[in-house]
Amino acid sequence: MADPSSYRPKPGQIPDSPGVYKFRDEHGRVIYVGKAKSLRQRLASYFQDLAGLHPRTRTMVTTAASVEWTVVSTEVEALQLEYSWIKEFDPRFNVKYRDDKSYPYLAVTLGDEFPRVQVMRGHKQKGVRYFGPYAHAWAIRETVDLLLRVFPVRTCTSGVFRNAHRTGRPCLLGYIGKCSAPCVGRVTPEEHRELAEDFCDFMAGRTGTYIRRLEKDMTAAAEDMEYERAARLRDDIEALRRAMEKNAVVLADATDADLIAVAEDELEAAVQIFHVRGGRVRGQRGWVTDKVEAVDTAGLVEHALQQLYGEESGDAVPREVLVPALPDDLDAVTQWLSGRRGSQVSLRVPQRGDKRDLMETVGRNAQQSLVLHKTKRASDLTTRSRALEEIADALGLDAAPLRIECFDISHLQGEDVVASMVVFEDGLPRKSEYRRFQIKGRVGDTQVWHGQGQDDVRSMHEVVSRRFRRYLAEKEQTGEWLPESGEAPASPRPAGADPSAGGEAGPVPAEENGRPRKFAYPPQLVVVDGGRPQVAAARRALDELGIDDVAVCGLAKRLEEVWLPGEDDPVVLPRTSEGLYLLQRIRDTAHDFAIRYQRGKRGKRLRTSPLDDVPGLGDARKRALIKHFGSVKRLRQATIEQICEVPGLGRKTAEAVAVALARTAPAAPAVNTATGEIIEDDDGGTAHGRGSGHE
Repeated sequence: MADPSSYRPKPGQIPDSPGVYKFRDEHGRVIYVGKAKSLRQRLASYFQDLAGLHPRTRTMVTTAASVEWTVVSTEVEALQLEYSWIKEFDPRFNVKYRDDKSYPYLAVTLGDEFPRVQVMRGHKQKGVRYFGPYAHAWAIRETVDLLLRVFPVRTCTSGVFRNAHRTGRPCLLGYIGKCSAPCVGRVTPEEHRELAEDFCDFMAGRTGTYIRRLEKDMTAAAEDMEYERAARLRDDIEALRRAMEKNAVVLADATDADLIAVAEDELEAAVQIFHVRGGRVRGQRGWVTDKVEAVDTAGLVEHALQQLYGEESGDAVPREVLVPALPDDLDAVTQWLSGRRGSQVSLRVPQRGDKRDLMETVGRNAQQSLVLHKTKRASDLTTRSRALEEIADALGLDAAPLRIECFDISHLQGEDVVASMVVFEDGLPRKSEYRRFQIKGRVGDTQVWHGQGQDDVRSMHEVVSRRFRRYLAEKEQTGEWLPESGEAPASPRPAGADPSAGGEAGPVPAEENGRPRKFAYPPQLVVVDGGRPQVAAARRALDELGIDDVAVCGLAKRLEEVWLPGEDDPVVLPRTSEGLYLLQRIRDTAHDFAIRYQRGKRGKRLRTSPLDDVPGLGDARKRALIKHFGSVKRLRQATIEQICEVPGLGRKTAEAVAVALARTAPAAPAVNTATGEIIEDDDGGTAHGRGSGHE
């Protein structure tokens, strides 16, 4: 625990101007990012008597070892820079909202030549128009099914589209009138794009225009006695109205607004957002966060606005945002939102009428979301704290292990030996710091042994040695560790982001962007998947490197026993122990991560082709060869003159192909040992494995 006075900037060093500041811990990792109208006043508030600070603020300043800052010209710039740094550094003491689910969106790929309507999840892509998010994917599909009658836009995959174009026959939707069939030329690309844009306009809330236009066309068709066309238009109007009924009318027509509500207690907060477009609720989403910093409702709202609109622009930012409390820097936040949209945005608290009633509904959803979240065992802060305390007591640690790293080895009968490292901080996975290792051989020995047998112990020794050797190397680069002279760590040196600021900063990694390197942050506990031999190998690796401040334990699968180095008997935790549950979760996560990597390597090896070794033969010419001859088997039987007939291949390359195929010709057919079937090599790669085994 650090004394804040040890890194407090000297009087007069901190400028009295807007800016963004960063607190770093002893390893140089950013643990908190904040902004201020006056850096001098804000930073001074952190260095008062510890007894007067909020408990979470007190924990942050005693964990930190240095502070630095960047001066900006306006509060809007400070808001943008704060968001960028929180996204880049992921500080542990900042409020970070996490989605409680992956929400589906209705997406229109306007960047394609023939735009496609589909359900999408995950990160938003360039050239795609999104609507939603929705609570369920089936709700999107029901809406799309109704709208395709009026806007017959393509919904098929690229493979189905290419196959229909090749055969000249559309899919079923093309025959029943729910696709304009651009694949077979029924409409031009321009006509199809117009349909897609009309579809987007309708989903964006401009519904009245199309309803009135169709009603006018229906009336005209009836007057001209075109009763079949009039009936079809009548059915189209009914389909549009049924699609509109899927979204309840909650506000006046043409109202575009996002409503944000917050439910909170001392430890956590839940945020719910309703997206209203054209007066109808078009989407809903929710976030949950641990309150790891001292923050009120206004601060939670500001963080939610940053996360919600930090990557958005244009119409994705509505004209009106309704919130339960206004941010402290209202003018700066409003100006920032207006800049993201490109026009004025109103940010306010609803006081009366329909908007206030709807805000109360959103608030009830937020409260329910918080209650449901607290019932989830793995995400409950109290449960995680109890689990870490139980682990500390069982292993005899001085404090709860806030960072735990777990290692696992995976292979298939000695082939493709790999290892995984997963990281849990405060009882939650930190996926950005997961690592994978390809086992090379004995540590400190030139003999390569992997593939010659199953040796998890030596693999564990190697992977732990490599991880912590990198850690020591990066400490040496930062000046924290001087292996030859044995001197004390380098003293803090000025490293404020703004040269004029002159902030004090502790040792930081040598990368230009200031982010810690991959292995710069050590754990308090190393967990290995295995029993006493694997634990001994991990402890021996740490001892050889002179690391004595990292605890080691192992979790054996058979009886779920916890093994400690040098102990003859394991530690047996009760089956109902939260600590055992957390260790099992960490171990299983490492095991799954290692297996996925091992399967990927094995699959890649089994997909190799003899053409891969031909110099100067790229993927395009490989595909041309396989397309021309049909398979590697037939290509192997071809003469050099026949190979030269392939467009783009000269005689020299044809000779190289023939030599490579002759060198890799199989001595005998491959046989599936389980079924006795002879496997033909017709797909451009090896078609058989090397046996089966347990991963």
